[in-house]
Amino acid sequence: MPTNRYSGLTMLLHWAIAALVIANWRIAESAEHAPEDQAREIMGNHFSVGVTILVLILLRLAWRIAHRPPPLAAHLAGWERALAKTTHTLFYILLIVMPLAGWVAMSSMGYGVSVWGLFELPPLPVSQSQERAEMIFDTHATAGIVLLALIVVHVLGTLKHTLIDKDGNLFRMLPFGTPKA
Repeated sequence: MPTNRYSGLTMLLHWAIAALVIANWRIAESAEHAPEDQAREIMGNHFSVGVTILVLILLRLAWRIAHRPPPLAAHLAGWERALAKTTHTLFYILLIVMPLAGWVAMSSMGYGVSVWGLFELPPLPVSQSQERAEMIFDTHATAGIVLLALIVVHVLGTLKHTLIDKDGNLFRMLPFGTPKA
């Protein structure tokens, strides 16, 4: 039976990743204003959350490849379809590339990445370069700003569909309510 609602696992991954992305942004922001010794500890949490996001987004991507998402609503304009597809594609790219870039940057400084103190991702086999690490971290921060802008676009689109179009689009990603075709 076809449905226009996402699967329960997709919903769970969507909301977990969304919460972790917002939390990780706030964690990084708090590290900027902390004394250096506290900032290192705070950034350890940032790295752990980043690895968690990477695992979850890879799981979500694998699930999406194996389980076709519901089609976009038929009433959407061409520009809305293009914007939705572009935004979602950029989300996947950034949420995969950003944690990997962080790992490469840490590796460039000769460090692995501790994940919740449970295990460590060893440094990647890259030559050490503080300059490269700083450049990657700067690019990572810029990508974070782009990610936040995409979140704003995504939320604005959801608000448009909910408050203006009243098409129930939000309920495609919630286990309650009535999405429309």
